[in-house]
Amino acid sequence: MKHWHDQAPGRIAILGAGSAGLACARTLLQAGCDVQVFEAASRVGGRMATQESPFGGFDSAAQYFTVRDQRFSQVLQAVTPGLARRWSVSAVRVLDEFGRVIEAAPPTPEAHWVVVPGMSSLAQHWAEPLATAGRLRLDAPVQGMALAPRDDPRWALHVGNPAVQENGQARFDAVVWATPAPVARQGLSTLGEPSADLQDRLAHVTLAPCWTLMLAYPQAAQPGLHTLGPQWNAARSTHHRIAWLARETSKPQRGGIERWTVQAASAWSQEHALDPPERVGAKLLKAFGEVTGIRAEPTFTRLRWWPHARTITPLGQSHLWEPALGIGLCGDWCLGQRVEDAFVSGLELALAMIER
Repeated sequence: MKHWHDQAPGRIAILGAGSAGLACARTLLQAGCDVQVFEAASRVGGRMATQESPFGGFDSAAQYFTVRDQRFSQVLQAVTPGLARRWSVSAVRVLDEFGRVIEAAPPTPEAHWVVVPGMSSLAQHWAEPLATAGRLRLDAPVQGMALAPRDDPRWALHVGNPAVQENGQARFDAVVWATPAPVARQGLSTLGEPSADLQDRLAHVTLAPCWTLMLAYPQAAQPGLHTLGPQWNAARSTHHRIAWLARETSKPQRGGIERWTVQAASAWSQEHALDPPERVGAKLLKAFGEVTGIRAEPTFTRLRWWPHARTITPLGQSHLWEPALGIGLCGDWCLGQRVEDAFVSGLELALAMIER
């Protein structure tokens, strides 16, 4: 196979349009590379997701983000001015099984940021230049990858949506897996020995699932009743079923009907991965009442399953790039689980790919 760096920047496929994939794609596009992004879902953003409802939106995965890397700060200021707003949570409580406060630390100097009107808005904004340039394909799952036949050194991708294929296959000089590590490892396994080293390096990366429950309480808007339950707006919980709770209406420009997002503990989510959603929702609602004291029946409930929600063991470096293969990998799981980790991972992979 021809060494990728022995030729001019070629055609690059990026699999996944989450924060890492978008950061990688935008950087490569700005460097003059021919980029195509394939996203299996009908929307961009991955876990930068907003669940809409008749009662308002919910951040169903990423709840907020931090800004520690100067490059991330510059992009937020230059590309998405006004979208990021500081979430003024006075303190994130830590609660026991019965909702009693174990710890209420003073306000942290590190800001908690959210996106208006919902977390998905950031990814949508980042994706606009790619979509405008015709470099973004939604509803386009990549179902297979192999070397092109004969003397063609490129990768041939089999895309599930025929509308985005060329003569049955899309061919690229390099492929970036901007997907959860288990998804990338499974995809690379079909390549056999050439990708064995990459597969080995992914083997120790561990991700955990999460059930997320979303609740709306229009009755809280009754005269004289402004909120239900506790006076805090966000908490981590030691309840065996619940890891995180947030009052959505406490976030900037998220007012209106009282709404809560409840994220289940990783171990509990894994244990109940195959349970019927109705049973999972009932158990989480009961636990929510135990932690918050809110016993009222919600008018709206919605449950969502995230199979790769939290990074337990990260890769330990920002990305993987094998120029001899023309294969790169990036994602928040390389460094941790923050939105910022995903951005840095995608950015640094792109910079490695265009170095000469």
